[in-house]
Amino acid sequence: MSYGFLDIAITPSVRAAQKAMGIDHVWQDFKGDREFDRLTENEAAFIADRDSFYMATVSETGWPYVQHRGGPRGFLKLVDDRTLAFADYRGNRQYISTGNVAANDRVCLFLMDYARRARLKIYAHVEEVALDAEPDLTILVTDPNYRARIERIFRLRLESFDWNCPQHITPRFTDGEVNEAVRPLRDRLAQLESENAELRVRLATRGDNQ
Repeated sequence: MSYGFLDIAITPSVRAAQKAMGIDHVWQDFKGDREFDRLTENEAAFIADRDSFYMATVSETGWPYVQHRGGPRGFLKLVDDRTLAFADYRGNRQYISTGNVAANDRVCLFLMDYARRARLKIYAHVEEVALDAEPDLTILVTDPNYRARIERIFRLRLESFDWNCPQHITPRFTDGEVNEAVRPLRDRLAQLESENAELRVRLATRGDNQ
């Protein structure tokens, strides 16, 4: 049976490391089917809620490089159940990832939800698409409310994905998540302050009438 992501990730040297740790049988005896070569509604919803991810590439000299990619929430777009795309916004202009994928189109993405301690990892083949090459794709990945210059589009063809366990993920929260969580407290505080102000007015009026 297939384990999709691990079928790619587990190489002979990984097998050797597993054997050295005495756990190689765990994956050799796997009887399920986790090919995960098509994104479902579950992954689509998770991807649409992300405003960043990490992308790993490899240079011609064999050195890995991990880059943080960010944008407005949902900037990583689901084109179909085997295709993703995102606008590549201008950054520090080193173009390391851009150069790497020109030589080797294999990438690995890590999408993190720190608040819920969840992570989705994706193996894909990536291609660079010029902004004027496919107008419909350009429209899809463009957010007119996000003020950043798009230099290119990256389209990713899914090879496989998998979900990681939540171990060792420290919960972290964005400003938006914190604001949403404390909104009831702020509303209640505003209500109490308004009630206190009314009481002070009443007490002052009662004192004037005595």
